[in-house]
Amino acid sequence: MTRQILTEPLTATAFAPFGDLLDCSGDPDKLINQGLCGRYHDRATLDFSGGRAGISLFKAVLRSLPYTLDLLERHPLGSQAFVPMSHDPFLVIVAPDEDGKPGTPRAFLTQAGQAINFHRNTWHGVLTPLSGTGLFAVIDRIGDGANLEEHWLETPYEVVNGT
Repeated sequence: MTRQILTEPLTATAFAPFGDLLDCSGDPDKLINQGLCGRYHDRATLDFSGGRAGISLFKAVLRSLPYTLDLLERHPLGSQAFVPMSHDPFLVIVAPDEDGKPGTPRAFLTQAGQAINFHRNTWHGVLTPLSGTGLFAVIDRIGDGANLEEHWLETPYEVVNGT
């Protein structure tokens, strides 16, 4: 038996319990480079225990909706930001923690130009591009220690387009 989740648009308010929405909404905080570049300053809280911040490139296989969600993961030692290197939307799945296990997941669809930063220890789905190149810059913790916890769902969810 499969349970169903409807996607919802990614907004800063809806995503706030799980992380930061990175986008260029509103006016830039300041203009730089002779007024030719708007800087949207300090959009994410990077949070690492030990180790250091690193930037890696991920090349993920494209997925499609409906999508079967059977695995959630979290990173107890650091936040993790996914920054697409194209203007293509991707699927972001998160779940609250309920006594050390993921609660009921939520699924968000990004818009072109949006990126996300998961708070440390946030349950989330795997990198799930829906179109484009599948190429992402990922900013996360580099260092020793167990920074990955996986949870396989006994009953998967089917993620379908709700927008």
